[in-house]
Amino acid sequence: MPLLEHIEKLRTLSFKIGAYRPPSEGGSASLLLRVSENCPWNRCTFCTMYKGQRFVYRTVEEIKADIDSAAAIRDEIIAASCKLGMEGRISREVGAALLAQGRDLAGNSSFITVFNWLASGGKTAFLQDANSLIMRPAEFAAVLGHLRETLPSLSRVTTYARSKTLAQRKPEELRTIRDAGLDRLHIGLETGDDELLARICKGVTSAEQIEGGRKAIAAGFQVSEYWMPDLGGKEGRRQHAEHTARVLSAINPHYIRSRPLHPQRGTPLFEDVAQGRLCLSSPHERLEELAWTIGKLEVTSRVCFDHMMNAWADRRGGLLFRQDYEGYQFPDEKPLVMERIEEGLAVDESMHGQVRKLMAAHSL
Repeated sequence: MPLLEHIEKLRTLSFKIGAYRPPSEGGSASLLLRVSENCPWNRCTFCTMYKGQRFVYRTVEEIKADIDSAAAIRDEIIAASCKLGMEGRISREVGAALLAQGRDLAGNSSFITVFNWLASGGKTAFLQDANSLIMRPAEFAAVLGHLRETLPSLSRVTTYARSKTLAQRKPEELRTIRDAGLDRLHIGLETGDDELLARICKGVTSAEQIEGGRKAIAAGFQVSEYWMPDLGGKEGRRQHAEHTARVLSAINPHYIRSRPLHPQRGTPLFEDVAQGRLCLSSPHERLEELAWTIGKLEVTSRVCFDHMMNAWADRRGGLLFRQDYEGYQFPDEKPLVMERIEEGLAVDESMHGQVRKLMAAHSL
């Protein structure tokens, strides 16, 4: 069994991997590495992520050890490829050969993560969990330096961050982190309406959202902001739309990503819906709210609908919006997005429901 030596080593290697990452990081098969565990805030009323889990601030030594483990797994996979005559190339054939002689590797998340990362080119990494910027800047910079040195094939390193934390960081601290090798921040804006922010226990104000986003951009980060259509329900949708457009326009992030509300069982917001305290909008009402938000956006961002919840139908029964990770370039494609919304409003609402069911089934 020519690969047995490598398989035995792979069985001894592991590193911590969290459950969550943005769709764009899964689409590029990013290497997932935990720099902290769970969420230091963990109070948002719409969110089920990390609930019941204690926040863990990991040490630099622990994180560096995980990076070293990921690198060691990389080396064993590449060595196996060379032994198979593949000259270090990572392919299905290499994976099949390793699994044929070490079936248990199929359940080894560390091996699978690194293998998929290598097969996709080994170019991107996503640092977990919910708010990596909570790390002390000097410690985070040390982790990033080790990551870049140990995995030199990386061309992009990204993470989640909270607007509140960014607003609290000094500009020079953010520049230190950026210079150390962190490229992109994924930020959950949700809404720019202060009344709604308080209601969902987001723990931040719209002014802090603007300050945090602007600081991040000034420090040189790519910024990806996520907003949640229908978070204010039927009654609050106009206010939610207009204030969200105001905040996003003030930040002018590189990416704006739509994540329409889908109440999750077990959350306070789900109970608000169940008890009638929040009335959700119909598909057409959501599109109207979308038109109010998009119409008031004054940005040079890419506006993206890269999630299954953006499941409105066009006249042919297909998806109304492109769901790629790069989206629509504003302001050039803003008229196109407004035209798509108009088409969606002209479609019978039942078609939107059919597309959403198909998307949900496909996601399984």
